[in-house]
Amino acid sequence: MRAFAQIFVVAITCLIVGVSSVWAQDVQEPDYGAWRHVVDRATEAIDNDRASEAAMDSLRGQLSGWRATFSDESSRSRISVTTLEAQLNRLGSVPEGGEAEDVAEERRQLQLQLSEAQAPVRRAELAQTEADELIRSIDILLRNRQAQLLLEPGPFPLTPGLWWPALKQINETFRLVALEFQTGWIHEKQRNELRKSLPTMLFYLVISVALLTQGMRWTDRVLNHMTRRDAELSAIRWVMVFVLSYGQVILPMLGVFAFSKAVYATDLPGLRGDVMLSVLPLMTFELLTARWLGERIFSRHPRPLLTINLTSVEKRQGRHASTILGAILAFSSLFVELARYENWDVGTEAVVFFVLSVVAALFLARLGHLITRHARTMRIDDEAPRTAVGQLIFLMGRYMMFVSLIAVVLSFAGLTRGASYLVFSSTRSMFLVAFLLVMQRLIQKIFAALAGKNEEDDSSLASVVVGIALIVLALPVFALCWGAQITHLHQAWQGISKGLTFGDLVLSPETVFLLIVVYAFGHAITRLVQAFLRDNILPKTSLDVGGQNAMVSGAGYVGIFLAALVALTVAGINLSNIALFAGALSVGIGFGLQNIVSNFVSGIILLVERPVSEGDWIEVGGQMGYVRDISVRSTRIETFDRTDVVVPNSDLVSGTVTNYTRGNTVGRVIVPVGVAYGTDTRWVEGILMDIAQSHPMVLANPGPSVVFQGFGADSLDFEIRAILRDVNWMLTVKSDLNHEIARRFVEEGIEIPFAQRDVWLRNPETLRGEEAKNAMPVPPVMSATSVVSAAPTPPDLDDMDGEADGDGR
Repeated sequence: MRAFAQIFVVAITCLIVGVSSVWAQDVQEPDYGAWRHVVDRATEAIDNDRASEAAMDSLRGQLSGWRATFSDESSRSRISVTTLEAQLNRLGSVPEGGEAEDVAEERRQLQLQLSEAQAPVRRAELAQTEADELIRSIDILLRNRQAQLLLEPGPFPLTPGLWWPALKQINETFRLVALEFQTGWIHEKQRNELRKSLPTMLFYLVISVALLTQGMRWTDRVLNHMTRRDAELSAIRWVMVFVLSYGQVILPMLGVFAFSKAVYATDLPGLRGDVMLSVLPLMTFELLTARWLGERIFSRHPRPLLTINLTSVEKRQGRHASTILGAILAFSSLFVELARYENWDVGTEAVVFFVLSVVAALFLARLGHLITRHARTMRIDDEAPRTAVGQLIFLMGRYMMFVSLIAVVLSFAGLTRGASYLVFSSTRSMFLVAFLLVMQRLIQKIFAALAGKNEEDDSSLASVVVGIALIVLALPVFALCWGAQITHLHQAWQGISKGLTFGDLVLSPETVFLLIVVYAFGHAITRLVQAFLRDNILPKTSLDVGGQNAMVSGAGYVGIFLAALVALTVAGINLSNIALFAGALSVGIGFGLQNIVSNFVSGIILLVERPVSEGDWIEVGGQMGYVRDISVRSTRIETFDRTDVVVPNSDLVSGTVTNYTRGNTVGRVIVPVGVAYGTDTRWVEGILMDIAQSHPMVLANPGPSVVFQGFGADSLDFEIRAILRDVNWMLTVKSDLNHEIARRFVEEGIEIPFAQRDVWLRNPETLRGEEAKNAMPVPPVMSATSVVSAAPTPPDLDDMDGEADGDGR
């Protein structure tokens, strides 16, 4: 709570300072005399190292203010310097033969003005550098003090002589708080003021009591009603339940603010009471947030918003441990402020923070044990690797148990300050991680609700990107959990906002953000233009489908290039600054990206020359099919068995490509057929011509032809050659012609011969057994489709007369 409040205050302060600087009419030069006074005090404080932490923080704030003043002065004066330098550059260098007197006088005046303008810039830059060094020295000094304080051994906390004085000092602090209220009540003037403010006090007090006593109960009733209505929560209802559940934190917090207003309305609290009231919202926030996170993670409902693999008893233990940790964090925040204000003894601080650290370590270890058990059950089996979230949860559990052990050891060793810093910072960090996990779940559900999905796996790329952005935004809060100051974060942001410098090229967050936004806008416009061309303009032209696709793709390439160019220009990136990088990249392209560049250039050639267009039937590299897509690097071909073949563009440009449908879909089909010897060839030719001419896909001009190819080994060979209206129907037409040929030949009694072979077997008695050894071989005649599995032996190869010898071989 304190971290968010500090960030809010700093943001408002920066806004006020920015508005006042805009509306300021008179710009004055910094008072360097006052600056030297501040430098002397800062140097003395750093050299002596005796100033308190509060004094050092105040001095550091003054130095930061002066540094901002010098930065503004440098920027303001640099404008005139830049103008004068541009004018001198416009004049150019002095020619060899000299220049005119008026031009030389103008050059001298500009150089004189430039020298005068550079003086305040250099003075402001030197002062700014001095301020940076002083601030860095103070930061180092404060860090060394903090490290020494955390690592310095204190009194042994279990010493019996420390406990009674510690209890007396704590009791005295609270007695003084009560005495301040009592003194204010006794004072007559304050009683009169109380009577006047009584209605206001009673109004805030009634609101406070109602919210503190009934706020959580109202929220629980609404949640129970909403979760009881449906067996399964939809994504929209899930988001509603989650948002309403945070009423368990918001309503009591409002009650605490109302209570503070009621107490302040009485004008009774003194200085110590004001300290306690100022820290009360932070205490309430830590307690309620810890309880709320425990309810979300270790949910008691049968249909939990977050699934955790633990028993009901373990979940109840997790809720109790989370609530107790929140209470300990709240008490630690209170005692830190009281110890700083009352300047407690070292022994009292040792006793108080020993008790708080040990108790917090025990419950933190319990939470770590429960989380580790849940992480172990997230895997399907022991050999399966954990998911990223499962690994994070497992590491969190291990870390919590390790930190608890170290904190207990340090506490018993007397390092109570270091132990309390470790355990409380770790606890706040773990609560922040838990909050981020819960928020990531909420973001997933929100995107699922927007997409109309109710599935369990409702993660999407957009939700992951938003979750990563949320983690980046939470990094400053992590730093605050570990003791960072707002001034340190502000200084770090200033350093980041200045950007990374690469020669004359400066990349700042503002530049990168502007670059991304402008490019995304240009990319969106490019897609809209492509859609407009594809759907509204190009269909009304005489271009074919391939030409239209080429025009759309070319417009996309040009649009993306222009979007990148405009984005770089708007972001203020000089293209000449990236010339060196582009040169190095070209060398890398020449050596390592030759094929990619070759395919890219080939893709441009395909789009410009269009030897191959989308929808063409082509054959390349033994692959035949239709061109479905021509991209920058490759072309996708869909084969006739509905598989996609990706062909590099360079193969289409440098290789041999057969395009069956380039320009038109007219193509030729050839249907071979054979007839038996002795058939009238003119009669067959007439029948085949009649069959070809009667098919509707065959063109009449040029008409089909029948070719008598020659005398084959088994038949008289003919061919039908016809031009088709659409070559894509080649196989269908060929099949129809073959069917018609078979039918007409049967009707006309024309025989289609088939090959016949006479097969002679040597030693057939070996196939009939021993009783036929002396029988004469009979050469059977077998058809050409018969399969014979007898192989001659070497002696049979020499016996050319076909007779067996005396022993039966």
